[in-house]
Amino acid sequence: MHALWMVLAAFIFASMGVCVKFASAHFNSAELVFYRGLIGMAILWGLARAQGVSLGTRFPGMHAWRSLIGVTSLGSWFYAIAHLPLATAMTLNYMSSVWIAAFLVGGALLTWRPSGAQPRPPLQATLVATVLAGFAGVVMMLRPSIGDNQGFAGMVGLLSGLTAAFAYMQVMALSRLGEPETRTVFYFAVGSAVAGGAALLVTGTSDWPGWPALWLLPIGALAAAGQLCMTRAYARAMTPRGTLVVANLQYSGIVFAAFFSVALFGDVIPPIGWLGMALIVASGIVATALRARAAPGAPAEER
Repeated sequence: MHALWMVLAAFIFASMGVCVKFASAHFNSAELVFYRGLIGMAILWGLARAQGVSLGTRFPGMHAWRSLIGVTSLGSWFYAIAHLPLATAMTLNYMSSVWIAAFLVGGALLTWRPSGAQPRPPLQATLVATVLAGFAGVVMMLRPSIGDNQGFAGMVGLLSGLTAAFAYMQVMALSRLGEPETRTVFYFAVGSAVAGGAALLVTGTSDWPGWPALWLLPIGALAAAGQLCMTRAYARAMTPRGTLVVANLQYSGIVFAAFFSVALFGDVIPPIGWLGMALIVASGIVATALRARAAPGAPAEER
């Protein structure tokens, strides 16, 4: 069941990307972040009450920093979805696992000092190959897009994965301090609403489109539902092997996104783009395994 919960979470997150794609025709990225935050706040407040989780925290500064980084990632991801094929934007965001592995394992290399009592950290060659494969996949995916003046959007999509990795590191720190995931995600929703509202002072607001505004509702609802399914998947994976299987199944979201991209939006992904996508998925799976070895018991990623 834990595997099925993760596949369901991946499907829900890909479906959220579809809603963002449709809504981006009527709202800018700041508006989407703002409304996602508002809707997420309402849903997570109700969820916290149902679970008996207090929303009071002793670490407001850490939550604020996590929210700032997370909102940067979210806004970049929404911008990429609006200006790139859905499959490309989703795949670039999933590069976060490669960045996380580089931070966790690479950090151990940076802090290592040669001595007889402290052996050299393993996995250097595997890590380098994983990161190089991931970035080779990025080049393959973005090469067709640059000709369509989508290179900037591709860089923003890559930024979304990088900042998502930084945000995840902060989530790990909060988890180790005993902060419940519901509380952490709630404050992220608060940060999204605040930051999105502040950005609207600069970007301005779009004309209210009428019925198409209903696309805003499933964005927030699916984000909360996907996170809940992902959390349940990790909670029911009782063994390290089960946890690794669950973590790797998140990449099924790229498959769902590719199907939606072609079937709903008529996107044409050339063979080199598919190959790049496969490289990123493969490097992400290896990176997830490296992360599991470097930081066992790490919390679930957020989308």
